[in-house]
Amino acid sequence: MYTYFAVAAPGLETFTTQELLGLGFENPSIEPGGITFRGDLADLYRANLHLRTASRILVRLGNFFHATAFPELEERASHLPWERFLVPGQPVCLRVTCHHSKLYHSGAVGRSVSAALARRLGQASPVVKADEEADQPAQIVVVRLADDRVTVSIDSSGRILHKRGYRQAVAKAPLRETLAAAMVMASGWDRISPLLDPFCGSGAIPIEAAMLALNIPPGGDRPFAFMNWPGFNPADWDSIRGAALPPPTTARRIPILQASDRDAGAIGMSRANAERAGVLEYIEFSCQAISSITPVAGRGWVVTNPPYGQRVSEGSDLRNLYARFGTVLRDKCPGWRLSVLSSDPILVGQLGMELDTSLAMHNGGIAVRLARGQV
Repeated sequence: MYTYFAVAAPGLETFTTQELLGLGFENPSIEPGGITFRGDLADLYRANLHLRTASRILVRLGNFFHATAFPELEERASHLPWERFLVPGQPVCLRVTCHHSKLYHSGAVGRSVSAALARRLGQASPVVKADEEADQPAQIVVVRLADDRVTVSIDSSGRILHKRGYRQAVAKAPLRETLAAAMVMASGWDRISPLLDPFCGSGAIPIEAAMLALNIPPGGDRPFAFMNWPGFNPADWDSIRGAALPPPTTARRIPILQASDRDAGAIGMSRANAERAGVLEYIEFSCQAISSITPVAGRGWVVTNPPYGQRVSEGSDLRNLYARFGTVLRDKCPGWRLSVLSSDPILVGQLGMELDTSLAMHNGGIAVRLARGQV
């Protein structure tokens, strides 16, 4: 059994924990930066395949150990089971952080770990810069020193997990897929009622909602770092992936998903992304302003990420847009559940509704809150 660490963006830890519990992992524990859980290699494959809100999954190498001198660090790191995850001479990307430790120079720590790796494998591994845009990024090794305690981890994901593979076209200030999935989960959507996103941009929210409703695993069409490990079992991976992918049939029924944006270019991107994700036929895309939306009869959910004055329309006054949005919702979506991501409580106030803004998240480095309530 291995100890794993699912890295999650601030505010998403609870949702990643819920996902792990839903996958059958026992006693996942929230720690700063993510969630610790345990399993075998097949469980690691499953977690990378299924987790919608995690950024990456790390494997803890052995037990934590203390080190206050570089020879001590190199000696103890050389006893870690590097050969399970690396072949001799394989390039690595070292990510080192040091906090409140006698060994505070990250570069020197990296050199000691690199020397330990060479001692264990019998050949030096070139240290390279990370390029997560590459089809096969170099193997990431994460080294953390805190209070003289060393934690060494191997990244199993490769490209960050929000890169599902379907979103090759993005609008301005794109919403990460992991955050879009978390918004849908946090909204309380029942996966049965209609869902509407009137500021869809490049389509992350409706696409993630469709994949959730169809039980399409987010990692089904992308490579992972663990595929390059010496102990990787392709047969196990093919079996796990094959069991998770839904059957290729058009008979699947899911709720009505509506997505719109006033930018025709954004709608074109959304359609292309939805087609790559295999969910285009399940989403009604339209190019229109919020005043023209036509929700289906009955009640449903509005989950959306409108502009909030940072990165897009910098310095412009969006209060009228939010006030108009609130009026449209009251007129056309009475009784619907609402979840709106925003960085500005003043803008949220313009909606004219009582909303819970306690859930804090980060979107592209911007502190935001998901305002939730009923129209």
